[in-house]
Amino acid sequence: MVETKEILDAAQAKMDKVIVFLTDELASVRAGKASTNILNGIMVDYYGTPTPVSQVASITVPDARTVLVQPWEKKMIAPLEKAILVANIGLTPSNNGEQIRLNIPPLTEERRKELVKQIKSDTETARVSLRGIRRDMVEAFKKAQKEGMPEDVAKDGEVSAQKLTDKYMKKVDDLFSAKEAEIMTV
Repeated sequence: MVETKEILDAAQAKMDKVIVFLTDELASVRAGKASTNILNGIMVDYYGTPTPVSQVASITVPDARTVLVQPWEKKMIAPLEKAILVANIGLTPSNNGEQIRLNIPPLTEERRKELVKQIKSDTETARVSLRGIRRDMVEAFKKAQKEGMPEDVAKDGEVSAQKLTDKYMKKVDDLFSAKEAEIMTV
């Protein structure tokens, strides 16, 4: 027979993954401040193999408006520059033959509102995922009840499932609020 703890633990592991995914998504949103995260997910052609930028260059943030990309091999400057342009992150790279500099322009009010819409969409996707996990937990408890779990234990499990979901929904809301404040701060 399935235990209540097993169902809740499996769901909690899935919910943790949703939070990690949302955190990564929000980190990749540029909030007007320089961050090494803006280059996450950009691949560069390294001897015929698509490779993340962070594996062929050091990425630093010397000040609040600049990201510096210093390739470990000089001949990687052109492919890196091309990869950054193709990635369409809204930044134009400039190189001096040794390193690539990305200047982060201040965000306009309109762009800030677009970014907030984007992160709202990301957080809503996370909420939908959490609700789906809760639904799966409730179904698991109903199935376990049919297989012999006492009704009161199954009902308590459903209440625990809701409490767990509420806890993770609060985490999602907190992540959204923090990122929204970061974006809207001029």
